[in-house]
Amino acid sequence: VTLNGSQFYTYSICNVEEREQDNWLRTTFIQRHPLASRVFVELKFIVRDCNSFDGASLICKETFNLYTSESDADVGTTFRKSQFKKVATIAPDEITGKNEMHINTETRVVDGLSRKGFYLAFQDIGACIALLSVRVFYKTCPGTVQNLATFPETVAGAENQPLTEVSGVCVDNAASEELPRIYCTEEGKWAVQVGQCQCKPGYEEVKDTCQECRPGSFKAEASSDACEPCPANTDTLEHGAVLCACKDGFFRAPTDPSTGPCSGPPSAPRDLSAVPQPSVGRLILSWTPPEDTGGRNDITYSVECQRCDGVVCHPCGERVRYEPASMKLTEARVSVSELEAHLNYTFIVEAHSGVSQLAGEAQRPPSRSNVTIFLHYTGERGFNTGCLDHMSCSASQDDNLDKTTYTVLTLDKNSAQIKDLAPGTAYLFRVQALGSDDNSEGSRMEEHFETLTEGTEQNPCTNGCFYLFIPFFFVFRKRNSHTRQGPEDTYFSTPEQLKPLKTYVDPHTYEDPNVAVLKFATEIHPSHITKQKVIGAGEFGEVYRGILKAPGRKEVAVAIKTLKPGYTEKQRQDFLSEASIMGQFSHQNIIRLEGVVTKFKHAMIVTEYMENGALDRYLRDHDGEISSFQLVGMLRGIAAGMKYLSDMSYVHRDLAARNILVNNNMECKVSDFGLSRVLEDDPEGTYTTSGGKIPIRWTAPEAIAYRKFTSASDVWSFGIVMWEVMAFGERPYWDMSNHEVMKAINEAFRLPAPMDCPSAVYQLMLQCWLQDRAKRPRFGDIVSLLDKLLRSPESLKTIADFDPRVSIRLPSTSGSDGSPFRSVSEWLESIKMSQYSENFTCAGIVTMEQVLQMKTEDIKNIGVRLPGHLKRIAYSILGLKDQTSTLSVFAV
Repeated sequence: VTLNGSQFYTYSICNVEEREQDNWLRTTFIQRHPLASRVFVELKFIVRDCNSFDGASLICKETFNLYTSESDADVGTTFRKSQFKKVATIAPDEITGKNEMHINTETRVVDGLSRKGFYLAFQDIGACIALLSVRVFYKTCPGTVQNLATFPETVAGAENQPLTEVSGVCVDNAASEELPRIYCTEEGKWAVQVGQCQCKPGYEEVKDTCQECRPGSFKAEASSDACEPCPANTDTLEHGAVLCACKDGFFRAPTDPSTGPCSGPPSAPRDLSAVPQPSVGRLILSWTPPEDTGGRNDITYSVECQRCDGVVCHPCGERVRYEPASMKLTEARVSVSELEAHLNYTFIVEAHSGVSQLAGEAQRPPSRSNVTIFLHYTGERGFNTGCLDHMSCSASQDDNLDKTTYTVLTLDKNSAQIKDLAPGTAYLFRVQALGSDDNSEGSRMEEHFETLTEGTEQNPCTNGCFYLFIPFFFVFRKRNSHTRQGPEDTYFSTPEQLKPLKTYVDPHTYEDPNVAVLKFATEIHPSHITKQKVIGAGEFGEVYRGILKAPGRKEVAVAIKTLKPGYTEKQRQDFLSEASIMGQFSHQNIIRLEGVVTKFKHAMIVTEYMENGALDRYLRDHDGEISSFQLVGMLRGIAAGMKYLSDMSYVHRDLAARNILVNNNMECKVSDFGLSRVLEDDPEGTYTTSGGKIPIRWTAPEAIAYRKFTSASDVWSFGIVMWEVMAFGERPYWDMSNHEVMKAINEAFRLPAPMDCPSAVYQLMLQCWLQDRAKRPRFGDIVSLLDKLLRSPESLKTIADFDPRVSIRLPSTSGSDGSPFRSVSEWLESIKMSQYSENFTCAGIVTMEQVLQMKTEDIKNIGVRLPGHLKRIAYSILGLKDQTSTLSVFAV
């Protein structure tokens, strides 16, 4: 055959004018990969239009059949038709006419292979066909490196083995606490990985490898984190450092983490002062914290007391008392009592930190002086002088002083520290009490003092200073004030501010997501949980069926979602956020959260166990076995759960039958809050996403177009769920692409009524699918309407119009090319009832003309018992009969 200038070698046959054709073409023996139990057969072929043959169109065919036969050895040219079983009837998408040629490509699956090899065979029953190529292949999950684990190329499993577990090996310089494994799907794609590898200490992940940390950086533990820069006051010049050493002069305390910064000892305390309290017989020492803390916050202080006689100083002994203590003080203040009169006391305050002992030096106040003069008031008659120095002190007035300096202070306290006095200088001190108006004069006292000359040994104060104590001389200033109402007063006094808070709290608003989890979910000890069987693989890890036996509670079956090892902190937060959401709900039609495991290594989310699993699969498994009344009851439960969420100003965003779970009592519960978001206080508030996938077939048109979601868009999704339920899990919009679905909806197309759907239920679906979201019913209205239907079962007997040509969404009245079906098997395959091919053959129904004569009783008599299957076949035959204009061309 020559096509577009290229030659193709073909196997062809064209006996269209002869009746009872039965021509076979068999392949050579095809060796099977030991693990490939499922193979795909891709055919490229040309089929001639029967109408292009004059006089032969009535007996001409436009299809052929594909067969297979297994064997453990090559049988050579031996051929027996009985050894082959049919795989499929092959029909072209495009037929070749007189003036044009079209190459068709069809792919079929051959499943359940178990022997060493197999043959393919092609049967022609009267068509004009040219077979260009046959490609036989199986699917594999390609060799890959994921999360630092290497997984080999793996043959995809068969349909009855959708997940194949594959073990991996960590790359060099990586390790995993448990054996890394991953699942290969039947479509040749890798699913969720369990047991993530992590780079060892001193290594970080770089493009699926673990590379050494560069100098100046380190990594102390095996993790998915990158190497970190060395902390403050540390460094390393090595590659692959696990820790960074302290620089000279810096240390780590024994309690400091080995990965933390290093620090130095603190500098000296500043501004040490002593204030006596004669009335209670104690002295208050206070100071300012060190200017340089060495980078630490564990600063403590110690106070040492020395009693000096002449030039010799001795420890004060145990008689002196300190409040609260003399060691490990955390505040820059201490009270000292039990001091003796007329003695010179020296107090030394030292600052300490966790590394002071390692540094080998203590920090002391930098300045001292031997001049300490106390003036203390003994009564109303004046001052007495007390000498607390080792040398004599004089209180006499010297009228011949060369220089007199007056220092005047206005104070509202009973003491003052005078600094920067000149040595060898006489000073006059005058103390006067003032009235409340700061002008009236009270009693006044004066005293003269002379500082020491330079070179004299000094003690607590440098360059001369003294403490001036003036007990009971206080200046009180009256301050006017007025009451001002604060914002909090306004809040509690304004009715608008007293409105109740929104019931639902978005956990994403918490600065620390862990707080949200602890607030809304109960912590479970992992010893109370027993895993029994893997029932699925979620986004973050495996899902188990298990048992929860908490103290004081009855043992209950639960579903356990796990978080795969090697997770990042963000993955952990995303994983637990669903629990933070779910834990806020309490309704019989919302999946119940039993609790979480967060305080142990392996995080888990524990929910009630729903025995019948996802609603869509449950309906498909029980097609036709559930009455319309029961289906409406299930819808009523879903609507009640959604009303509860809507009343909490909460939008689900991913309402679909796959996200509804069913228990043993056929009670439906809304689940999967991964895409959910809270609405704002505004009843018309929306949630706008910044990206991500949208489930097109279930999503309202305004949400698709503008990525805005409301409770009204959830109502649209509920309408799709209603259709799924009444159609026993049929896929919405069948095999239409997402683009075709969006185009059809925008052109006002709506899903037709499913088979045997009550008219009232279908009308409610159409109300949910109104283009104007404001006109759609609310969930409260939906619950009320469904309750009304359930109270009046008679209202469910009126069935909506059903068009099998649209509702089955398959060419139920013609072949894939628009021409009538050529065989019973081809027709049954088109309506997904090919399992009954043998029933029809055994009953002698081998032509489409015979099919058209069948009634419901005839269908039952050949062995079709399931109500749903019985109706599907019967309605399809009804659709065939309606196409009277096409029946005249049937010739089988």
